[in-house]
Amino acid sequence: MIVLGIETSCDETAAAVVAGGVPGPGRILSNVVASQTAEHAPFGGVVPEIAARAHASLVDGVTRQALSDAGVGLDRLSGIAVTAGPGLIGGVVVGLLFAKGLALASGLPLLPVNHLAAHALTVRLTDGVAFPYLLLLISGGHCQLIIVSGPSEYERLGTTIDDAAGEAFDKTAKLLGLGYPGGPRVETAARSGDPFRFSLPRPLLDSPGLDFSFSGLKTAVRRAAELAAPLSDPGVRDLAAAFQLAVTDILVNRTRRAMAAVRGRLGPTPAFVVAGGVAANQALRTALVEAASLEGFSFLAPPPSLCTDNGAMVAWAGLELFAAGQGLGADEQLKVSPRARWPLDMRFAGVPGAKA
Repeated sequence: MIVLGIETSCDETAAAVVAGGVPGPGRILSNVVASQTAEHAPFGGVVPEIAARAHASLVDGVTRQALSDAGVGLDRLSGIAVTAGPGLIGGVVVGLLFAKGLALASGLPLLPVNHLAAHALTVRLTDGVAFPYLLLLISGGHCQLIIVSGPSEYERLGTTIDDAAGEAFDKTAKLLGLGYPGGPRVETAARSGDPFRFSLPRPLLDSPGLDFSFSGLKTAVRRAAELAAPLSDPGVRDLAAAFQLAVTDILVNRTRRAMAAVRGRLGPTPAFVVAGGVAANQALRTALVEAASLEGFSFLAPPPSLCTDNGAMVAWAGLELFAAGQGLGADEQLKVSPRARWPLDMRFAGVPGAKA
C-alpha cells in the first residue's frame, strides 16, 4: 500500500508519501514540511487567519514536492489521507477541500484522519508496535492518557481539565520573553537553569484519577516572575527549568499511575508510547524512559522529527484505515466535513463533543 498524507491542522503545511503494510514498520518515501514559524513569530503564537492563508498558498506545491520526492504519481497511490480535524478550522478546511478535489479527480479513496490518531499511530510506522499499548499524547492542544487497541479503537483514561502541556510551555515562553515556538525555547533555557531555585506547584499530583491540570502551574510561573522582577537572564533560565521540572513531575506521576492501573490489560510485555510535539522534549523523555523501566513497560517514541506535525504520520494513519477497509468512495467523500473538535474516542460520524 502507498498512501499520500496531507496535514494542515495548525501551522505546518505538510505532505508525505508512505508505503508498507500493517502493523509496520512502514517506509517514508517522502516527507515535506513547510513551517510557518516566521509568519507567526512576531505575534508570539499562531494566528489562525494567517495560518489558513499560508496553507492555501502552500498546499499544492508541498503536495507536488512530496509526490516528486517519492517518485510516484497518483496512479500508484492506494488512497489519499488528510487531517479532517481536530485543529484550527480554517487550516483543516484548506487541507480537506484540497484532498477531496484530488481524490475525486483521480478516483482514489479518501481517508479522513483524526490528527490525534495520526500521532497515536506514528510509533507503528516507525517501530511496528502491536496493539494494544498505553499512549501519553502530549501536544500544544492536547494532553491525554489512552489505551490504543486499533486504528479506530481508543479508550481515554485521563485528559487535561484546562490547559494542555504544550499550551503551558508556549504561554510560559511568552511570559518569560523567550519567543516562539515556546516549547523548544523553554527547553533550551532550562538546560542551564537551576530547577530548584523557584518552588512551583504540581496540580492534581495527589488527587485520585488520571486527569491533568496545568493552568495553576502557568499562573504560579507568572506570580514567581512578578515577585522576582526584574528577572535577569539567569533568573529566566532558572524559572524555565523549574517549570519544565514541574511539568515532567506531573506527567510522570499520572503516567505511572496509569501503568499500574492497566498493566494487566496489555499482555505479558506491556508497551508505553509517548507521542505529540511535547514528546520531543529530551528531559521529559529521559524521565518517562525511567518511569517505564520502573513499572515494567517497554518505552517507545517516534524520533523528534515525527513528534511535531508532519504528513508522514497522516499518511500512515490513512494506510491503517485503508487496510481496515475504511476508505471513502466518491459519494461518501462529499459528505465529510472538517471538524475543529474531534475527540479521539469518538468515530468520525459521531456527534461533536467537547475538546478532548
